[in-house]
Order: sequence, then structure tokens, then C-alpha cells
Amino acid sequence: MLLAYDQLLAEGYLDSAVGSGTFVAANLPDDGLPKSRQRPSSDPAASPHAVSRAAVAAQAAFAQAVGFRGQAPTYDFQYGVPNVLDFPHELWRRLLISAARRRSAKILAYAHPSGVPELREAVARYVRQARAVACSAENILIVNGSQQALDLVARTLCDPGDRVVIENPHYSGARNAFSVAGASLVPVPVDRGGLSVETGEQIVSDAKLIYVTPSHQFPTGAIMPLARRIALLNWAEALGAYVVEDDYDSEFRYLGRPIEAVQALDTKGRVIYVGTLSKTMFPSFRMGYMVLPTALVEAFCAMKYVNDRHSAILQQQALAMFLSEGHFERHVRRSRVRNAARREALIASLRRHFGDRVQIADENSGLHLLVWFPDLTAQETPALAQAAEKLGVGVYSVAPYFIGDPGGCGLVLGYAALEPPGIDAGIALLRRGWDRVTTQ
Repeated sequence: MLLAYDQLLAEGYLDSAVGSGTFVAANLPDDGLPKSRQRPSSDPAASPHAVSRAAVAAQAAFAQAVGFRGQAPTYDFQYGVPNVLDFPHELWRRLLISAARRRSAKILAYAHPSGVPELREAVARYVRQARAVACSAENILIVNGSQQALDLVARTLCDPGDRVVIENPHYSGARNAFSVAGASLVPVPVDRGGLSVETGEQIVSDAKLIYVTPSHQFPTGAIMPLARRIALLNWAEALGAYVVEDDYDSEFRYLGRPIEAVQALDTKGRVIYVGTLSKTMFPSFRMGYMVLPTALVEAFCAMKYVNDRHSAILQQQALAMFLSEGHFERHVRRSRVRNAARREALIASLRRHFGDRVQIADENSGLHLLVWFPDLTAQETPALAQAAEKLGVGVYSVAPYFIGDPGGCGLVLGYAALEPPGIDAGIALLRRGWDRVTTQ
């Protein structure tokens, strides 16, 4: 009893006076915590300055992320997003159920970080056939989308301060991964043939990595010709660097045969090939793969293990069946036809509503177009995007993908998630927004 009184006195709930007794305190504490344990909101431990430099870089990247609007626009030209209605949902459901029944015990246990053997075999067969990639299942690492692949590249191969060559403009996910790892980015300009190897050789004397999107440069759509791919490999060997080949939507080429992957030309083990399935299946399916030089397999598997141990087993088993039974290739063929029609609808709509007031980077591949508006400056791009948003149209500036000035008003317009009537309605509204900006 005496101990309880002492505790209440210490915490300020009771007052005691000699000769008068003990009373409930006139001014009770604000809460049930002892005074010494109350932490003011300005405590440095809760300050953003307490987080690491990597976390600060990650927060800056997330602040510019696309796709986290409060309310989705009626006509959203977000790029890199497939049409989820194209996907065979019922078939996928059956494969998931089948995988769960077949492997009910194994899918509940931990697995090797490289991925389940059936999926690695299926991926190896697919990339050998579709992209002429030289590999076996032992070179395959299953990852949670291409973004994790890039993060693993940065974590495994980059120390703070290492130089990484990056295209300018470039895919921001790659820049984010390398920046968070503390790498020093060296931007090399892009022309109609993708990253300018000749310019790179003039301005870069040392680098750890060269990051490229040669089959459909992001965001310009440029396709790197064969001669430049060979020059890229020679340059990488001279630097002692690895080439990171991001083949992010190579399935969608609408005219002619695709050029074989840079990895297929590599005889020195210099290329790390990255592929994703999110853009062919559905965005929330965070599954991708890496084709690694044999000398790097062990290090990347170890880093994957430390990162998240392994990717989800049930989805891996279902995907292995989806690939092995031919469903993936059939789905890609159907999607390619539909996306070609959407692409043509977007080009026709831009020409109908804008005429010669737009310049279209018209490459026959991918899921988006880069469109320039010569009558507007780069500084007016946000005004155009805001005017479109007020009309229910989501469009996206090219500026965040440049290091430096983009040199004009450009929008990256994705078309895969919309149907032709919606594409035309959205572009008609974009023209109304453009009229408002140009007449201000």
C-alpha cells in the first residue's frame, strides 16, 4: 500500500503535506505517462534528418512517382500500364489453384533465392527463343519486377561514388536505384539510335555500369541499331564496365523483326539482362527476371536472399505453367494486335486534333509515344498537364526523365490501358487544354 502511494506521489496524482495528510492533486498530469517519458514533437529522434541519405533520396524519388493521384482521371494516358481487361483472368485463376494443389507443401516452405527450378527453366527457354539470349536456367534469377532487379544491380555492384552511365533522357526507376545506392550518375545523350556510344566514349573515362534500354529507349522509343550495340559492348570492355540491358517491353514491336538483344552479342560476360512481366500481364504482378553472367550468379543470389529471401512461390509455380503451356506467348500475340490498334488510334487522334502542332516520336514498338508541342516551352508543360487534368485527362511530362533541360514541351502518352474511343475523347480534351494554355 505504501509503495502505491509513493508511486502516485511521484507521478503527480497525489499531494502530501506534513500534518495535513495526503490529497488528490489539484492539477493532474495531462496523460498517464510519467513526465520523464513524454516526448515533445520536436524531438530530434522523430526528425527527417535522422534517416539515412539513401532514405532521403528514396523520399525524393517517391515524391515524383506517377500513379498516386487522389482520383484517377477519366482518360488516363499513364505509360507502362497494360490493359488489364486483355489478361486471361479465369485461366490465371485456374493455374493458381492448380499450383496450390500440386505443391501444397512446397509452396508453404522457404525456397532458394534464385527461384523455383520450373520457372527458371521456362524463362530460359522463352528468352532464348524470343530474344536470342544465350543462357541456361542457372543464369536466371527470379525477382519482384524489374525495379528489384535494378536495385539488386546497384546493391551488388556499386559502392558510393562509383560512376554509372545513364541515358539522357532515361527511365527514372534506374536513376532512383543507382542514386539511392550512392552512385555518381553520368548522363549521356540519346539520339535516334538510342544512347550515343560515340559521345559516351568522348566524355566518360571510367564507369562501373552502363545502363541502356536499347530495344525501346525510354522515353524516346529509339531502337539501337546492331552496329551501335556492338560498339556499346566494345566500349564496356574498354571501361571494364558491365552493361545493364533493360528489355522492359520488347514483346511489343509492331513492324518488322526485333533486333536481337545486346546480351545475345556478348561474348565476354559483360551484360546483365533484365526482363519484366508486369507490362505484359498486369501491374500488380511484381515478377521479373535477370539473366546474369555466370561469374555474378552467386553474388546476386546472396543479395536477393538478404533483400527478401525469395519471391512468392505460388505465383512462381503458376507462372511456370503459364509459360510452359504456351499461354504467355498467346497472350502476348493477342495483346500485340490490340496495342497496335491503340497506337494507331493515338497517332490518328493526335494528327486529327493537333495537325502539325505536334511532333510524334513515331517508333513501332512499346506501350507509349513521346509527343512534343513546339508552340509551348518546357516551362509551360506543367500548365498543359494541369489544364488537361481539370478536364479529366491524365498526361505526363517528359521533364522528370531528363538530367537538365528537356529543350521543349513534351508529354509521354501511354495508350495500352485505353480503347480507341477513349483515346480520341482524351486527345480532344487535351486539345482544349492546349488551347487554353496557348491563348493565355
